[in-house]
Amino acid sequence: MFEHTSRYYALEDASHTTADGRIITYKRRRFIPDGNKMPILVEVTVTQGDRLDLITARTLGDPEQFWRICDANNTIDPFDLTDKTGRILRIPIPQF
Repeated sequence: MFEHTSRYYALEDASHTTADGRIITYKRRRFIPDGNKMPILVEVTVTQGDRLDLITARTLGDPEQFWRICDANNTIDPFDLTDKTGRILRIPIPQF
C-alpha cells in the first residue's frame, strides 16, 4: 500500500468489523520517535528563503523524506522548521 520510504510503510495493519459485517483494514497509529535519540548525519542552518523540501533534497536526496527531518527535530508541522532564519536543523541518517 505504501512505498518503502513512507513513514507508514512499516506500520502494522489492523482491521475493524462494522456492525453490518464489513471489514475495514487500516494502519495502526504511528508514534513519533524521540529525535534526540536519532543518529544525525549533519546539522543545517536555515537561511532566508529555505524550504524543507529543498533542504531534504539537498541533504537526503529525496524531497519527500521531509518527515525524517521533522522526526529528528521533534516537530509535527514541517513549516515550523523553516520559519526562523538561523535555526539549526538536525538531519538524521536515513534508516530504511
